[in-house]
Amino acid sequence: MFASVRQVGGSIGYVLIWFYSGRVPVRISSGALGQARGYATLKEIQMRLKSISNIAKITKSMKMIASTKVTKAQRNMETARAYGQSANSLLSHIEVVQKEATNPLVVAVSSDRGLCGGIHSSVSRAVKRYMANHQEASIAVIGQKARNQIQRDYRENIIIHFDQVTKVGPLWLEASMIADQILGSKAEGGADKLENGGTIVYNKFKSVISYEATPLAVHSAETIAAAPKLAAYEVDDAILKSYEEFTLANSLYWALAEGYASEMAAKRTAMENATKNAGEMITKLTLTYNRSRQAAITNELIDIITGASSLN
Repeated sequence: MFASVRQVGGSIGYVLIWFYSGRVPVRISSGALGQARGYATLKEIQMRLKSISNIAKITKSMKMIASTKVTKAQRNMETARAYGQSANSLLSHIEVVQKEATNPLVVAVSSDRGLCGGIHSSVSRAVKRYMANHQEASIAVIGQKARNQIQRDYRENIIIHFDQVTKVGPLWLEASMIADQILGSKAEGGADKLENGGTIVYNKFKSVISYEATPLAVHSAETIAAAPKLAAYEVDDAILKSYEEFTLANSLYWALAEGYASEMAAKRTAMENATKNAGEMITKLTLTYNRSRQAAITNELIDIITGASSLN
C-alpha cells in the first residue's frame, strides 16, 4: 500500500491524494476535508437552532400563563386596594403625623420568583435609599429576591425575613401571620420597632407595563392616640392596639396584592421580550445555516467538476 500526491486544478489548489490498496484506488480531496469541517459547523448551528426553538416554546408558554394570572391578580389587587385605602382614610381624617425616629421599621415586599425583569431590584434600591438616611432602621424582608440584594449592604439591620410567600397568590392569612411575626419580633432582640413608626416599600401597580416602588406609612397605636382629631371619638387603648395590628396586616395584604400584580405583569412583558428575541435569533441562525449549507454544496460541486476535468 502506498500513496502519491500531486497538484492539479491551477489556482484552485485542488490536491489529489491517491491511496493504492491492491487494485482499488481511493481519492480524497482537500475540498472534501474542508467540507467535513463544514458539516461539524452545520451540526452545531442545527443543535443551537433546536435549543433556541425549545427555549422559545417555554417562554411563550410562560407568557400565556402570566397573562392568565395578570387578570386574576388585578381583580384581587383592586379589592385589596379598596380595603387598604378605606382603612387608611381614618388616619388621614384624624390627621395622624408620623414622628421622626432614629430606628424605624422598614418592610420590603418582594417574592421568591425570578424571570420578571428588574421588579425586585426596584424595591431593593428604594430600601437602600431609605436606609441611607436611617442607618439605625430595622428591616423586615418578604421574599428571597429582595433579601439577597439588601443583605449585601445591610445584613445586620435585617431582623426577620419571610420566604415562600404568595406562592398561590396574596392571602389575608399570610399577611396577618407576617404582621404577628413582625409585631412579636421584640422577643428576639429586634425591639418593638413599630412604636417608632414604619414604612412598607412595595411595587405599586400602575399598568401592565409600568410599576413603581412606593412607600406606605405604618403607624403605631401611640402615634394614632396622639392624633389631633382623635379626641372627637371615644376609643379605648385596647381598640387602638387592635387597630394598629389590623392596619399593619391590611397594609401588608395591600402591598402583597399590588406587588403580585406588578410581578405577573412584569413576567408577562419579560417572557414576551424573550420570545421575540428568540425568534430573531432563530431567523439569523436559519439564514446562517442556509448560507453555510449552500457553501458546502458549492464546494462539493467544485470538487466533483475539478476532479472530473483533471482525470480527462
